[in-house]
Amino acid sequence: MTKYLTSEGFEKLKKELDYLKTVKRQEVSEQIRFTAAFGDLKENAAYDAAKEEQGFLEGRIAELEKALDQVKILKKTGSGTVQIGSIVMVSTNHKKDKFQIVEPEEADIEKHKISYKSPLGEMLLGKKRGASVQIEAPDGKIDYKIVEIA
Repeated sequence: MTKYLTSEGFEKLKKELDYLKTVKRQEVSEQIRFTAAFGDLKENAAYDAAKEEQGFLEGRIAELEKALDQVKILKKTGSGTVQIGSIVMVSTNHKKDKFQIVEPEEADIEKHKISYKSPLGEMLLGKKRGASVQIEAPDGKIDYKIVEIA
């Protein structure tokens, strides 16, 4: 399945993969060697924890490699509708917010990047400037109006 990432998101995943393969893999390997020296491996909790960490690490490496093989870098199309990669200015209750619609792996609310699978992201996809959407939030319904799409 194709993953649509910004060039920034693609680079972030590549850096994480490089770090895991070159630095973290070596650290875990050393940890396994160190804890194996403690004696009987059947009753060695530190060794078991290190092997478990290795399993998680190798799983994440495989996940990143698969994702990076399926990446398509987003380019602006100027279609006038909200799509993955769009930067959307919305207004609600006289307040404006700007979000970029991204893949879940790239979502970061502090950087105003929301997943297209989030409630707001789902509602915005395919909409045009001037459209309104309503989201059910814990505090009640929130109405958003699309002010601008870039």
